[in-house]
Amino acid sequence: MFETISVTTNARGVATLTLNRAEKHNAMSAQMISELTQAAHRLGADDKVRAVVLTGAGKSFCAGGDLGWMQDQMAADPDTRFSEARKLAEMLQALNTMPRPLIGALQGNAFGGGVGLAAVCDVAIGVDGIKMALTETRLGLIPATIGPYVIARMGEARARRVFMSARVFEAAEAVELGLLAKAVPVTDLHEAIEAEILPYLSCAPGAVGTAKGLVRALGPTIDNKVIDQTIQALVDRWETEEAQEGISAFFEKRKPAWNS
Repeated sequence: MFETISVTTNARGVATLTLNRAEKHNAMSAQMISELTQAAHRLGADDKVRAVVLTGAGKSFCAGGDLGWMQDQMAADPDTRFSEARKLAEMLQALNTMPRPLIGALQGNAFGGGVGLAAVCDVAIGVDGIKMALTETRLGLIPATIGPYVIARMGEARARRVFMSARVFEAAEAVELGLLAKAVPVTDLHEAIEAEILPYLSCAPGAVGTAKGLVRALGPTIDNKVIDQTIQALVDRWETEEAQEGISAFFEKRKPAWNS
């Protein structure tokens, strides 16, 4: 059914949603964005699903947006850029509002959009020593569509420590920033995720979904107006000379002009 992700559900109703582009460090392509959106809707509508675990195959959790996908946007017309940015934003919102608890199991590094995926989880746990960063500004881009979720998770003050600098931080600091609930040895990740799952299996599924919707409604506003603002910000940034230079420098394996 899916090619870039896999979805399995066990007898307890615990679904595991795995990013499955290990050879690309699970970077999000257009196809993966589409498949994640479909999976979020299907799992959210499945009454047999009690909880969802989001993880990645291979060494990395998610390297962010696929650079080939980004390069395509640089060459696209404005309408196509806006459409592709909307698909990314709608995928994040689908995961964020899915009426099932979403538990992130970060078995590897998370950069850019991968940090955004961690932020839309209701709780995220990472293994000791993994690296994370909002790397967009190194490429002349900005963490736009993921921004509302990152800021909702961290709070503005903590987000400002890492949102603009592209600074790499490890799991322990991600806990301090509020992005991860805890960091554990790799051998303890399964046990830590299981400890998050178990309480939900004794709760009324409908009540859990309604409670999640309420806490989201009471938290920072992430509505269509906010989402449209982030989409436009990303599209505008794609059109800048800095973005052209940053993406070109990446593919040419050189430093961009601002990094002399």
